[in-house]
Amino acid sequence: MNLKVMEDIMELKLENLAQILKVVDKGPNYDVKKLREDSIKDPKWLAFGSGNIFRGFIARVNQDAINAGKEDRGISVVESFDEEIIEKIYKPYDNLALSVTLHKDGNFDTTLIANLVESLTLKDMDRIKEIALNPNLELMSFTITEKGYNLYASDGSLMGVVADDLKNGPAKAKHLMSIVTALLNLRFKENAKPLTLLSMDNASHNGDLVKNSVMLIAKTWLENGFVDEAFIKYIEEKVAFPLSMIDKITPRPASEVQKHVEELGFSAMEPVVTSKGSYVAGFVNSEEAEYLVIEDTFPNGRPAFEEGGVYMADRDTVNKVETMKVTTCLNPLHTVLATYGCILGHTSIAEEMEDVELVKLIKKIGYDEGLKVVVNPGIINPKDFIDEVINVRFPNKFMPDTPQRIATDTSQKISVRFGQTIKGYVNDESLDVKDLKFIPLALAGWLRYLLGVNDEGKAFELSNDPMMDYLKESLKDIELGKFKVTDGLKELLTNEKIFGVNLKEVGLDELVIKYFEELSAGPGSVRATLKKYLG
Repeated sequence: MNLKVMEDIMELKLENLAQILKVVDKGPNYDVKKLREDSIKDPKWLAFGSGNIFRGFIARVNQDAINAGKEDRGISVVESFDEEIIEKIYKPYDNLALSVTLHKDGNFDTTLIANLVESLTLKDMDRIKEIALNPNLELMSFTITEKGYNLYASDGSLMGVVADDLKNGPAKAKHLMSIVTALLNLRFKENAKPLTLLSMDNASHNGDLVKNSVMLIAKTWLENGFVDEAFIKYIEEKVAFPLSMIDKITPRPASEVQKHVEELGFSAMEPVVTSKGSYVAGFVNSEEAEYLVIEDTFPNGRPAFEEGGVYMADRDTVNKVETMKVTTCLNPLHTVLATYGCILGHTSIAEEMEDVELVKLIKKIGYDEGLKVVVNPGIINPKDFIDEVINVRFPNKFMPDTPQRIATDTSQKISVRFGQTIKGYVNDESLDVKDLKFIPLALAGWLRYLLGVNDEGKAFELSNDPMMDYLKESLKDIELGKFKVTDGLKELLTNEKIFGVNLKEVGLDELVIKYFEELSAGPGSVRATLKKYLG
């Protein structure tokens, strides 16, 4: 952490660049003004989504490549969802940002991000079109959350805005996916140069989400007479939709970090909450661990991502990295800490890493049970990944994450986070699924959580879950201190949609019930059960 402090209170603005570079740990070693001029004249990267993960991680990857002399263009940014981010955070700071890394030892590293060359909203459509038509444009990237690609309402019908777009054609597009498809059509008509549409959202098969939405819109526009057959062929042959896997926790701006940047001498660093609920500031705070794996398919060239620590790989490897993370090395352990954390009264993940039994439990699930069937992607060692999760990431007190947040929507996560490992045992003749002792304890812990009573016997609020009504109905006759095996419980354990397998068929239902009964014996029984099996 740089302890030099500015003599004067100073705004985060381009005119103060020389002074700013004296107090940050890292920053641009290039001519910022020239980079901006060159990039605006000849843009190569158009990014949709201007939020914290973009400023704190993806922008820095590009800056690392520029600093290494491997890249001479910055990024043009468009915010399509929340225009206030541009108005209140980008423009006032001349598109500069401070990226602060929170280390486990309490040290903060501060990097000045200076390669975001222009910040736009959908009101700047003429400029966005100009960028999209540049023959040298290599990619449009997306950090818009999984919801940003979705075209459907909760009842399965097309959203009204999308239905209107399909009917009204490219010239009147309103939904971002329709706008992107319209931009592709303009590019096709202007020069038909190739392009990559790269999603960097934390969503499974993210490249396919973009592709499916774009193709549905384009094909419907073809049916409705707005585009030519040749445009569809152009997308299929010249536009790439790579998969990527991104992993870096980037929480809301934290008060400790605000204090840190103010001590460096920066003024006007108060976080802003926009009317759409975005939490943003002149700084972004994120954990030190980071992973970005991208499928290397860029038909019009690509940035030197490797300079920023990105793994470039084939499609199969990207899938394997994601599977490793989601089914074994991170997400299952998170869910265990979430459900047991709520029952045991914990309010932070870092605090749980001082709970001896819970740490033993996630180690048993990760190392002893999960690694036997883990998908090994080759480029990242699964054991090293778990080591970092358990020893560096989860214990970081400066990462404000809570079991209550992670317990949200658990019914949607169990099948992937535990079911895949159970299937791995079922499908491997050298393994016996009945050797699994700790994944069943995790599943029983979730059932115990669903009783909504903590280990002291006091009620607590369950996190939101779309299947909560069904789950409560299934467990309605089971109470703390009055456990009984009900038909509802037995039926729930056969639900493949939730567990990924029929627990009765694979022979794990009785063990889950046994643990659930012990966990539900009365106040203190959760801690007693964990001590019994993990002592």
